[in-house]
Amino acid sequence: MSKAYEVIAAKITEMLEQGTIPWKKPWRNNSAVLRSYQGRDYRGINLFILNAWAQAEGHKGCWLTFNQVQKLGGKVRKGEKGCPVVFWKFLDELDDEGKATGKTIPLCRYYTVFAIDQCEGIDEPSWVAKMKDQAPVDSIESAEAVWGCYSGRPELCEGGNQASYSPLMDRIQMPERAFFKDSASYYATLFHEATHSTGHESRLSRFKDNRSSSFGTETYSREELVAEMGAAFLCGAAGIEDSRTLENAAAYIKGWLKAIKDDPRAVVIAAAQAQKAADLILGKKAEKATDGSAE
Repeated sequence: MSKAYEVIAAKITEMLEQGTIPWKKPWRNNSAVLRSYQGRDYRGINLFILNAWAQAEGHKGCWLTFNQVQKLGGKVRKGEKGCPVVFWKFLDELDDEGKATGKTIPLCRYYTVFAIDQCEGIDEPSWVAKMKDQAPVDSIESAEAVWGCYSGRPELCEGGNQASYSPLMDRIQMPERAFFKDSASYYATLFHEATHSTGHESRLSRFKDNRSSSFGTETYSREELVAEMGAAFLCGAAGIEDSRTLENAAAYIKGWLKAIKDDPRAVVIAAAQAQKAADLILGKKAEKATDGSAE
């Protein structure tokens, strides 16, 4: 198993044990911390790690590797600690005779990045100023637009006092909007259930009967982790802050910790699956990711 999985699992485990759920952190007003110096968006598990790290340590701005800092003529301040992020290296698969099969094998690797405010002698890239000048959007209209992007989405029914997704009926059940403390909570809950629905065999075929697993089981914990991360990606896309109170938070954290400790790959793979789910809902074409958003 790649050491990258262990490094990332250790970082996520540390945050969870401190009571911080990385994928519950909003990033609407801090999106610059989720991009590389070149302006590329971080995806998958990297988005959660960098955002939580930046908020905990008070860092601002984009991120660079140590080598990038040096090439730009700057330096990392003495004593500063970086944050690990993963990337994927794709190797050509070879047959028994050493010939290429036409398939590729993804290998998970990691490297360390530093926030630009941890460095000296480097100017802020021009795209940051352009981002700050962007006009604000109506977050609720944006959230509705995200839901509207979901092509071939399941039936949505309102009523009752619980939110759920039924794989058998391919239907999302939501309480009436008046039951939620605000519109953002409604959409965050809807995005959670929508992420579950992408696991249907007609979509990403992520599970057959995972949703029927009992609370606290490994299967349940893993699927709930995917759904929570997927909701976070979609909330970020909509520009809303997930203000939900996670019921049984201690139990969920315990379940996630067990899943991660049993298999260090679990959290990276869950984030990858959540990213695929969010991309499907948003109508984005699948891409070969290199920064932690691929399985």
